[in-house]
Amino acid sequence: MTIGVGGAVGYGRSYANRTFHSLGNPNYRKFWISLIFLMAGINMQHLARGQLAWDLTHDAFLVALVGAGFAPPILIFGLFGGSLADRWNRRRMIQYAQLIVSLVALFVAISIVMKFVTIWVLFGAALTQGLCWSFMMPARQAIIPQLVPDGELTNAVALNASGMALMTLSGPAIGGLAYWWIGPEATYFLMSGLMFVAFLMMTRVRVARPDAAAPGRRRENVFNSVLDGIRYSARNKTILVLLLLTLATTMTSQSFRSLMPAQVDLVFGGDAKELGILMSTIGVGALIGSLFIAGLTENVKRGVVLLVAGALSAVAILVSTYVTVFLIGIVAMLALGLGDSGRRALNSALILEQTDAEHRGRVMGIYMLNFGLRPIGAIPLGILAERTSLQTSFAVAGAVLLVSVILTWILAPRIRNL
Repeated sequence: MTIGVGGAVGYGRSYANRTFHSLGNPNYRKFWISLIFLMAGINMQHLARGQLAWDLTHDAFLVALVGAGFAPPILIFGLFGGSLADRWNRRRMIQYAQLIVSLVALFVAISIVMKFVTIWVLFGAALTQGLCWSFMMPARQAIIPQLVPDGELTNAVALNASGMALMTLSGPAIGGLAYWWIGPEATYFLMSGLMFVAFLMMTRVRVARPDAAAPGRRRENVFNSVLDGIRYSARNKTILVLLLLTLATTMTSQSFRSLMPAQVDLVFGGDAKELGILMSTIGVGALIGSLFIAGLTENVKRGVVLLVAGALSAVAILVSTYVTVFLIGIVAMLALGLGDSGRRALNSALILEQTDAEHRGRVMGIYMLNFGLRPIGAIPLGILAERTSLQTSFAVAGAVLLVSVILTWILAPRIRNL
């Protein structure tokens, strides 16, 4: 069973009206603003937590350990978070998770003021917030079809992605300036406040369509519910291919970014400044790409755009394999951001469309596992770079992604016909 096929907003509207159409919906607008405040705090925290971990230990391994602390809970509990999103009130799940991540940031701020902050406090905070993420994000994705009509789903999901891209671009910069200007404790108080505003905004969201779960479903064994979600995803070939394509991108394009510091040092002879420029360029590309997807019209083959976006990411990685001029590297990262955001926005929208209302939370739980796989995917690329060369690692990542896209085009025509 699938929902309506109108995945893009009306053809007759201007590009600006098409792009921002879903923001005219009051409840979706509040939901989107809540996302902006949440992601502002989260992305500020990525920088502040890493910097504070370094200030406390000057140990690169411990800094990396704290940075990856969010991943294990997502991998372990993401499927259960998706199951609960099909059993309970999604809006409340999102609210409570946002409140907890705000309180965790507040606890870290207090620990800094009281001078009992340690690397293990930061690691515990990362684990706790990763646990919240594993329950919040499946619900956040699954609730979107309850806020907008079927024909606006692609637009709404793409605007969601654009908000995340905007905060990914600006959040670390704001966090770095705040850390330098007002210090770590005030920065953590600020982040806690931003995430608390996200919680308050979510309390004002009114869901137009009720949650799909019948009351009896809440008594269903949670493990059976998870298995049912896995079986459902495996039986639906379209969903399965879209999930596998997401996995291929995560293990290549997303993991490729973890090796960018080495590229900046060994290839471009740069440091943190050049790395920041490349990462910001990816953010700019991601913002542009997601807004482009939001403005798609009804007559566009979204499956074709999805595969072209994946191929663009692959080509960008392959160009990075051989580039030695920093300016060309910037262009490649702009293309990478465009491709990744286009693929991500369309992939999640198409998965939601192809999933019946009863299973959306569980399928999104499977989809969100990719957030936990990002740091793990970097491990084989890092080993390959160590044993061969950085260029070989990049070439393999780009080639694997490109082959995945080509095979999807040839073997799964249903995808390009979406």
